[in-house]
Amino acid sequence: MREAAAGLIALAICRLQPPKIEQIFRPLCSILRYPIGGPTAVRAQATANTNEETMPATELTLAQANAIIEGALSEGARLKLKPLTVAVLDAGGHLVALQRQDTASNLRPQIATAKAAGALALGVSSRQIGVMAQERPHFVNALAALGAGAASAIVPVAGGVLVRDADGKVIGAVGITGDTSDNDEAAALAGVAAAGLSAQA
Repeated sequence: MREAAAGLIALAICRLQPPKIEQIFRPLCSILRYPIGGPTAVRAQATANTNEETMPATELTLAQANAIIEGALSEGARLKLKPLTVAVLDAGGHLVALQRQDTASNLRPQIATAKAAGALALGVSSRQIGVMAQERPHFVNALAALGAGAASAIVPVAGGVLVRDADGKVIGAVGITGDTSDNDEAAALAGVAAAGLSAQA
């Protein structure tokens, strides 16, 4: 009976938070798993935990990614290109959207993703990575080895471009494969423009 009464008194102290004895009873409140400040503190702590666990939203939306893909495929149809595969990544290199046209070969998704991922990894288009491969082949070969079989794999040919918002901030990248590298890049640029964004080729 006395133990129960002592427990109720301790909980009351934790709830009321008497300023002069707060430091004395803080260890006890901690043991009881009842934070000083009572329910208000519990709610505040729960809110803090929720905020910590919430993942930040991507800055490149699914709607924008789909608009890029739609614009790129429309350009491909206008130019009568071979079946294209389009991959759109956010600034963190995560896949947001991908479409592979009918009869496109089965490795095209990986190639398109690698073109976009390489652009994000080095901050330049995959066309520029191709130039780097000619000027510094050992460097680019080393990068390719580092990214082999991973999401950071690179393909050093045109077709992967960075996507920037109205403020010039990189918010993602698009990679396209299926036709010649120049045509892949043309479709990528058209897709980004169709979404109302800017591309860095």
